[in-house]
Amino acid sequence: MRPILMKGHERPLTFLRYNRDGDLLFSCAKDHTPTLWYADNGERHGTYRGHNGAVWSCDVSRDSSRLITGSADQTAKIWEVKTGRQLFSFKFGSPARSVDFSVGDKLAVITTDPFMERTSAIHVKRIAEDPEDQIDDSVLILQNPDGKKRINRAVWGPLNETIVSGGEDAVIRVWDTETGKLIKESNEEEGHKKTITSLCKAADDSHFITGSLDKTAKLWDMRTLTLIKTYTTGVPVNAVAMSPLLNHVVLGGGQDASAVTTTDHRAGKFEAKFYDKILQEEIGGVKGHFGPINALAFNPDGKSFSSGGEDGYVRLHHFDSDYFNIKI
Repeated sequence: MRPILMKGHERPLTFLRYNRDGDLLFSCAKDHTPTLWYADNGERHGTYRGHNGAVWSCDVSRDSSRLITGSADQTAKIWEVKTGRQLFSFKFGSPARSVDFSVGDKLAVITTDPFMERTSAIHVKRIAEDPEDQIDDSVLILQNPDGKKRINRAVWGPLNETIVSGGEDAVIRVWDTETGKLIKESNEEEGHKKTITSLCKAADDSHFITGSLDKTAKLWDMRTLTLIKTYTTGVPVNAVAMSPLLNHVVLGGGQDASAVTTTDHRAGKFEAKFYDKILQEEIGGVKGHFGPINALAFNPDGKSFSSGGEDGYVRLHHFDSDYFNIKI
């Protein structure tokens, strides 16, 4: 597989997102400027200028018309994808970490970090059809039980009835979006032992996978929060993704950037590792990054995937035909 190297960011990557059709790829990084690429050839299409801090995550509406981004500058912004125009900016008193559009794009869930006196929280915002009608008010605010700990990721559950969150306290929580009540949380025995860094749901919302600094990734049932599978790897996991086509999961990570110089200088530790979703066995890896992998995403057609690293590069891989015939 010959990767396409995409150099458009000056700082480490934080998040990657394909649109629903799989022809566009959005990348977020610590350099304040989310970037849009063509997913087939890696050509840069444009950038979204307006943030004054690291951009932690993004999501794109189903019709690919709007982009939402969450940033350390204490705002979450809505953009017009086509023109790069900023449509609205939600203001918070602390950094906005995770953003996710609901099914139907009428709502967005945004998590905010603990900062000064403020505790971490999950905000639900209504997204207006017409940007002129957009308001800043939250429909619902969920307070994290351990407010000093950051929530790294929150996504919508099936039919927007629930919100699933995970973060520094290593607990996965499922919230009711109507009442704001906590419905379930993962228990200590099954759950992660360290910070949950990433969370990725299946295309049909039936299950999701979490990655953690405890060097594992875990597959959960979305409705019951039952642990289905655990994938163990030798390095902290920063990013996870699931193939929409085959029973494959891919994990990316590596040591923290501060520990890299003292440990392994070869590129081997920084590979995207593929696992069989059912058998939990490692089936291969893709090397290439010069630092920990912070972001992974599968194209919705399952024929390519991309990874973003601490080295500032996005690597786009189109699978060759052999990949689809892997026998285990």
